[in-house]
Amino acid sequence: MSAGVGDVAGPPGAERPVARLLLAEDDPQLSEMLVELLSGEGYLVDAVRDGQSALQQALTGSPEVALLDRGLPHVDGLDLVVRLRRAGWSTPVLVLSAYGTARDRVEGLDAGAEDYLAKPFDVEELLARLRALLRRPLSQAETLPVPGGRLDIHARTVSVSFASASGVGRVDLSARETALLAVLAGRPLRVFAREELRGQVFPEAEASNVVDTYVHYLRRKLGRDVVRTVHGVGYQLGRRDAGGQARPR
Repeated sequence: MSAGVGDVAGPPGAERPVARLLLAEDDPQLSEMLVELLSGEGYLVDAVRDGQSALQQALTGSPEVALLDRGLPHVDGLDLVVRLRRAGWSTPVLVLSAYGTARDRVEGLDAGAEDYLAKPFDVEELLARLRALLRRPLSQAETLPVPGGRLDIHARTVSVSFASASGVGRVDLSARETALLAVLAGRPLRVFAREELRGQVFPEAEASNVVDTYVHYLRRKLGRDVVRTVHGVGYQLGRRDAGGQARPR
């Protein structure tokens, strides 16, 4: 299985919930092995081979966890983490590195990574650490990844990357729109029932169709792909697919 710059791999016909991962590893053989392993476990993998590509993919995509090699070309892995955190990027990061001393691990964690795994590593341990990162709630984060951009909860805005030459823009949200999107983005793998969303975001409303109304508002502002309808159940945060991203309107 190829794992070149910008490659996306996913599980054919997988029925279990999937998470999108960013993998930045410059070793071609290790990258290929990890893409095959992770896609076989049900993950969608965006694989890049240098720090600059990883920075761009992190800021324009919607990964739920990033796996970053420490020794990346162009932008070092730890420098990359520092830059992302300064930009308000709150996605969990697992650093993979041949440097495995206690001091190395401390440097990685102090740079802003949530976890640090020394090479060579056991694949079962890698998968377990990845599952642990995905279980961590994002509800306390100030910014959250959403399809096509990032939600700033306090500013009530979504920073988006437009497909046109206008580049990065900002979409303003109301307090209720922000609250609803934050609940969905805080648990991106979870499907929320309408009644559950009504109770969390609109506790004073008597009917759950208020949720449908605000989902419509979000889609009108951020594109239809920002929220996914799970028929017969409720709603889930949308996912950025391999072919593009949600298009703000």
